Amino acid sequence: MARAVKLIRANALSDVAEYAYAATAPPEARLVFLAGACPLNEDGSTAAVGHYAGQAAKAVENMRVALEAAGASLEDVISTRVLVASNRQEDLVAAWEVVRDAFGDHDVPSTLMGVTVLGYDDQLVEIEGIAAVLDS
Repeated sequence: MARAVKLIRANALSDVAEYAYAATAPPEARLVFLAGACPLNEDGSTAAVGHYAGQAAKAVENMRVALEAAGASLEDVISTRVLVASNRQEDLVAAWEVVRDAFGDHDVPSTLMGVTVLGYDDQLVEIEGIAAVLDS
């Protein structure tokens, strides 16, 4: 299947970052704007309470479900924002490693940030995303 997303490497910038610095999609692509994927179970309870990596994994799983409902997949994501309720860098990294590994070689531009609090009880991680799909 043809993909709309083209990842852009900026050779003048550091290669330490584990993601592309930019991405584009052609004008004919359909954009899919995702609500923040939360680490919620089907019954509405928070998964992996107290565990950053576990919550990141559940959020990625829920993101996959939302993408599938929109006719897309992780390979169609053009950017992400990973929110982690912590002021400790190691907690952000624990969540990021799960997200990074889930995307594999499709290392979309991403922002990782620590926040004070998220919306659900015991929630530590949320992942926002935008996808671009070619329907033809």
